[in-house]
Amino acid sequence: MSVFALGLNHQTAPLDLRGRFAFPLEQLSPALKALVGQFERPGAAGLGVGAPEVALLSTCNRTELYVAFPGQDSSLVRPAADWLAAQGGVTGAQLLDHSYVLENREAARHIFRVASGLDSMVLGEPQILGQMKQAVREADQAGTLGTTLHQLFQRSFSVAKEVRTSTEIGAHSISMAAAAVRQATQLFGDLDKLSVLFVGAGEMIELVATHFAARTPKVMAVANRTLERGEKLAVRLGAQALRLADVPTRLHEFDIVVSCTASTLPIIGLGAVERALKTRKRRPMFMLDLAVPRDIEPEVAQQRDVYLYTVDDLSELVRSAGAKRQAAVEQAEAIIDAGVLGFSHWLDQRATVPLIQALTRQADDWRSAELQRAHKALAKGEPVDAVLEAMSRALTQKMLHGALAELRTSEGEQRHRVTDAVTRLFLRQSPRDPADPGL
Repeated sequence: MSVFALGLNHQTAPLDLRGRFAFPLEQLSPALKALVGQFERPGAAGLGVGAPEVALLSTCNRTELYVAFPGQDSSLVRPAADWLAAQGGVTGAQLLDHSYVLENREAARHIFRVASGLDSMVLGEPQILGQMKQAVREADQAGTLGTTLHQLFQRSFSVAKEVRTSTEIGAHSISMAAAAVRQATQLFGDLDKLSVLFVGAGEMIELVATHFAARTPKVMAVANRTLERGEKLAVRLGAQALRLADVPTRLHEFDIVVSCTASTLPIIGLGAVERALKTRKRRPMFMLDLAVPRDIEPEVAQQRDVYLYTVDDLSELVRSAGAKRQAAVEQAEAIIDAGVLGFSHWLDQRATVPLIQALTRQADDWRSAELQRAHKALAKGEPVDAVLEAMSRALTQKMLHGALAELRTSEGEQRHRVTDAVTRLFLRQSPRDPADPGL
């Protein structure tokens, strides 16, 4: 089996390009089925090796496609890249300019690092692990997971757990939510006289809102496309609930706006912000757009009294260095190295499965043929001992025939290699000295 990871992330692609490849959760299963269906289509590139296993991870920081397939070549990389590129409306070549392809051991290392939070914008952040587990569930429900990817992901989860329990990787990181609050505090000072609007009601908004709520702002409000879901979050926070359609007309009421929805188009435009600033008499606004694709039009950042941050901007604020963090990273990398070694060994063993199955079938065929011959001989009245002797001798000759033939026909260095192999397989002792004239 071969495995590869094809993806783009915050290190290789700008935010707006990443936004083109953002898959909402409900689209993951249909997308996976479509990809596998494309590979199974008659005449499709890379076929003839069996249906591939596929999984898709899509977050605000990355979109990654994981593929496992029988064989040892890279024939599926380009068709997979072309398919992914089509989802974002770019060419395969354009995608590859901003992406990476990692195979086998390096693919495993990358996936383990992602699960452990070492490849995140915020070192050690825990959210990615939950997102990966969701991606696995979606692939499993779509019927595209398979044995190899299942094994790879389960090992990645085990490695991530060990990294988090055995190192201080999480202790030396600042979450996006905490960084957002810190940046707002640096801009405004205390938050107890400010009004905060959260647009969206998903996991990220809930996390950020919880951090802001701890600073007891004067007013908090939640606006969501589905009012019922927004009301549930608002009740937990002690906040107001707004309709998403009311945001443009009430935007001026809020000093801080944090947005993270699954919208494919911006929901807060430049015109709405300009009107809000005019009503506010140019009092500054802190706006945080955590969505990919963007929720807030990028032109808003050009307004003098608006401080607009995206996920990429925020990531720059949370990067830190230090001896303790570096020590934790080194410990984590050692754990990951061990995990990669274990998966590579498992993958190598999987490569011998077809041979093992073929050998088992061959031995079973020999056994059946000799057993049938023995039954016939016994039916004719031949002595039992003679029949057993003949059967055992025939089976022994069949088992040794290939090895003896190789020994007789091989020469020079090849004969030495065959001799060593036959000795290990049949004599269960140390390889014979090549100088030994024996055979």
